[in-house]
Amino acid sequence: MAHRSTVVEDAFFPGARALRRHFEQRFAHPRAATADRFVWDWWHVPGQYTALRTPAWTFFPKALYDRFHQRLAWWGRRALGCHDISPPWLSCYVEGCEQRLHGDLPHGAFAFVYSLTPWAGRAFRGGETLLLREEVLDYWDGFVSTRSLEEPQLLREVQPRFNRLTVFDGRLPHAVRRVSGVQDPREGRLVVHGWFVQPRPFVEGPLPVEALEAAIPVLLESGTAALAPGVAPAGLVSLSFRVTAAGRPTAARLLCDTTRVPAHQDGARRRFVQALLAGVKWLAFPRQRGPSRVTLPLLFER
Repeated sequence: MAHRSTVVEDAFFPGARALRRHFEQRFAHPRAATADRFVWDWWHVPGQYTALRTPAWTFFPKALYDRFHQRLAWWGRRALGCHDISPPWLSCYVEGCEQRLHGDLPHGAFAFVYSLTPWAGRAFRGGETLLLREEVLDYWDGFVSTRSLEEPQLLREVQPRFNRLTVFDGRLPHAVRRVSGVQDPREGRLVVHGWFVQPRPFVEGPLPVEALEAAIPVLLESGTAALAPGVAPAGLVSLSFRVTAAGRPTAARLLCDTTRVPAHQDGARRRFVQALLAGVKWLAFPRQRGPSRVTLPLLFER
């Protein structure tokens, strides 16, 4: 499932059940006072955040966690153009836990939530990831006073189903609906979360990254030529394309686009992004010993 601000990948990690099984084993004997149970921080910021959390990379067995980290990092490189992930948290939500609306600035280009929650058989209420809808950010543009306006029209809801990865523009205000009905950690909302970081060109194949970096100014010139005066997009555009052994770019496509401008300038912004994509075909690369696959993120800040 994809949306301009959100990507949802189900059945994300083949080792999901092993991660979940390790968590359940930690809490299998509530009367036991072993050292590995004393790892949780009760994170409470009044009026904003309440949850149990611990560093994910220290909680799980190293070999298992490394497999998960590699799966996540490679997905981010190919789908977003981000080289790595931040050190992620493992968070557990029981009675009263929540996150109220906030933005993840300036942690990373994209936030992610990976769910280990057995959602289909849950005993609690709440726990959904809530994302402020795009139209709320430009509330008065296209405002219609006769339409319905309740929470579903203001917030998008994403259920944290088991083995689901949810990725979204971290600048977008988001929250976690308050959890109620359970106190046993094994029955709560369990997620791994963090940020995709370090957007930079990524090449799979013999094409030198230096050759790709030299082509970026040519590509930016294509986009700038289509950009109307006074329009300054902010965000990330990631492109994917292949380069043949002869140095010819092919199969260009847009991976993601989080660029934003005021609503009345959005037509110009879209033309800018399309010009960047179209400009790929004009790039020239040296001959190589074989084909390459390229992910090229372009970051625009203001």
